[in-house]
Amino acid sequence: MIYRFRIILDAEEDIFRDIELESSSTFEDLHNTIIQSFGMSGHEMATFYVTDEEWNQGEAIALTDMFEEPSKLMHQTALHDIFTDDQKTALYVYDFLNMWTFFVTCVEEAESIAGVSYPQLVFSHGVVPDEAPQKTFEQSEEVQSDDDQEGWEDESYQDDQWY
Repeated sequence: MIYRFRIILDAEEDIFRDIELESSSTFEDLHNTIIQSFGMSGHEMATFYVTDEEWNQGEAIALTDMFEEPSKLMHQTALHDIFTDDQKTALYVYDFLNMWTFFVTCVEEAESIAGVSYPQLVFSHGVVPDEAPQKTFEQSEEVQSDDDQEGWEDESYQDDQWY
């Protein structure tokens, strides 16, 4: 079996790649296919994050064991272990200094074709910019507490009152 993925660079312009990998491939194989198909150097750290339908980030699948808490590793995690009928999306972050961010969607599961070697780039659209698109990190108003909005002028933040 193969998985067909659409990988979309988080940018203002439409920049995406459609790729196919065997379902038994690892997340490291997916990582390598993404960096090759988007023309990245491959010398930076990267992590996949399993997401829900609204792209909220969940469990990490890291290139190397870099998190304090245990996480799955790309070379040890098969695609079919994560991508199921119920789980179709993940975020892929490459180069944590520049935050190249990609939306990964498993769009289809299909039979492999005899004589075709996988992974393969099926379709390419858009030109990758020289620099990562700028990110704006905002906290939703629903999550902000009243304390977050009051600021440092509050009397409780005077230097002699830290405990």
